[in-house]
Amino acid sequence: MIIYYLFIRIAAFFGHKKARALVHGERETISNLKSQISNLPSPIWFHAASVGEFEQARPLIERLRREQPQQKIVVTFFSPSGYEARKNYDMADGIYYLPFPTRRNAKRFIKTLQPKIAVFVKYEFWPAYIRELSKRNIPVYSICAIFRKHQYFFRWWGKSQLGILRRFTHIYVQDGASKLILSEHGIHNASVAGDTRFDRMAQVMANGQTAKGLMPVAQFTEDCNRVIVAGSTWPKDEVLLEKYMNNDERLMANGRQPKLILVPHELNEKHLHFIFNLFRGRMVRYSAVSAMTDAVSRRNILQHAQVLVVDTMGLLSSIYPFGHVAYIGGGFGAGIHNTIEAAAYGKPVIFGPKYDHFREAKGLIESGAARSIKKYSDLEAALETALDNYDTIGAKASEYVQSELGATDKIYKQIF
Repeated sequence: MIIYYLFIRIAAFFGHKKARALVHGERETISNLKSQISNLPSPIWFHAASVGEFEQARPLIERLRREQPQQKIVVTFFSPSGYEARKNYDMADGIYYLPFPTRRNAKRFIKTLQPKIAVFVKYEFWPAYIRELSKRNIPVYSICAIFRKHQYFFRWWGKSQLGILRRFTHIYVQDGASKLILSEHGIHNASVAGDTRFDRMAQVMANGQTAKGLMPVAQFTEDCNRVIVAGSTWPKDEVLLEKYMNNDERLMANGRQPKLILVPHELNEKHLHFIFNLFRGRMVRYSAVSAMTDAVSRRNILQHAQVLVVDTMGLLSSIYPFGHVAYIGGGFGAGIHNTIEAAAYGKPVIFGPKYDHFREAKGLIESGAARSIKKYSDLEAALETALDNYDTIGAKASEYVQSELGATDKIYKQIF
């Protein structure tokens, strides 16, 4: 832990943007919190590593806000990307970086905050904070947790940390396999609740929070029944997709040209430049066509484009309804991104080979709603099958999502 902390500080010293933001943010937390604490009596504290984990806490936060509007809520992030993306979230009364988890920081932070309850999401098991909460008899919960037999808790060199898991008031795991692993190691304060992200998507869809104000997307996809939405893509994903879109032999064989909506994970100029060169002459930028005042020209450009690159943040979930098949990026890197959003809209899902740590991806494959690919020939076969049978395969995706609903209700009733 100390070595990691030093590494972050060294990286910040040499100008690494995320490391610098993290060091600056966590340094400011205590002073910011002290100046605001009079407005935060006995808050309920939610901690998430980044945006993905926050989305798992979000259904609980929003239900708590609806049913107990006077209750104060504080959210902390460890990741700068999580903090920056949600720092203006209006359902929380305070949003902060989590001070780096040393004993001193944990003691200062919890002494200042005085939370009524603490809720940690998924993989967040910071020993210093869990110990301090336990010492102060503050209930602390883990939600949407996932455990695997190779995690450090269960290795010979990490078993000393099993006591941290016992200090939780309760651990809500996503599946029976996680509960079994805990039980085998003497951890019995756990139960299966599922993943709250499924409930979050159901809520979004029920509230009609999608497909609004996306005229360029609607015009781009008009009269096309072979639309691929590629979400959270990285360069390796994009190279494969470009090859598929540029396959004249396949196009001549079936006579049906698909369209691609590409939503990159990183929107920095370097990545966007790579994409523009890759799809040169066949693509348009979402930001550019959105700014056009001539509606006729905009429609004409979009109708004749093959690829629409969405270079604006926060639109991906709203775009899935316009597609017939979803490709989820990240599977050739650290791991795939969110598959639940696409599946909730009844879309066949395709992703790269690195999905072992994602229970929902395995569930989608087992239900016949998703396929994993390793090379271009896999991608071509998967896309052709999905585009030809998107109604049938998409129905399986919807059924899987429906079967996973209910985690929020279960956790909320037991904690709050």
